[in-house]
Amino acid sequence: MKYLILIYSNPRSRAAWDKLTEEQQRQFGQDHYDLSDRLRASGELVVSEGLPGPETGKGVSVRDGEVVVTDGPFAEAKEYLAGFYLVEADSIDQVIAHAATLPDAHHDGIEVRPVWDPSVLDDL
Repeated sequence: MKYLILIYSNPRSRAAWDKLTEEQQRQFGQDHYDLSDRLRASGELVVSEGLPGPETGKGVSVRDGEVVVTDGPFAEAKEYLAGFYLVEADSIDQVIAHAATLPDAHHDGIEVRPVWDPSVLDDL
């Protein structure tokens, strides 16, 4: 089954990042590379990417048949998606164990969620 490890950032986690030394910031990034390497070696990694801040995105909606594009950020929320890992694993517990190795987990910024399986529609 596929699972997403979603990494969020917010003002508190950004403030914590800014207080890290250059070496600590380097280690933070290295921890992400290390998890990617472990997941790749085990065959669990599908893809992993970091995302720039929400101000770089575009909102897209259709109103009265017209495409409306807006600049980010889009929500009043201060938290935003900063990156993700898409992994293939046997259980959510296995993925939680991986997510717990990320430094972001120390700042309440990780969510693990199964990817919806469209084959459930075959049973309808």
